[in-house]
Amino acid sequence: MYNPYQYNPYHISQQQQYSPHHYKHTVLRNVEPLVQYGLHEAQHTSFPHALREVAAITYLMGMGYEPAVARKIVESWEINEAFYPGQI
Repeated sequence: MYNPYQYNPYHISQQQQYSPHHYKHTVLRNVEPLVQYGLHEAQHTSFPHALREVAAITYLMGMGYEPAVARKIVESWEINEAFYPGQI
């Protein structure tokens, strides 16, 4: 059976017994503000841009950055509401 956490570089610090429902409410409660932020951002840019932005913020949060700091870092990468030249 494939275990998606088998190749996670942070798996050492995770509990040995994986339960798919153990963190459900905590995770969903914590990502909800980012989902709402992404939906709001998509109204002013595009859905691909908003998804990249939210994914990058979430990635940085996973690295240990506070949400507000992660958001500021990612926003600092934007030039005219785009991450790459020519991106819509």
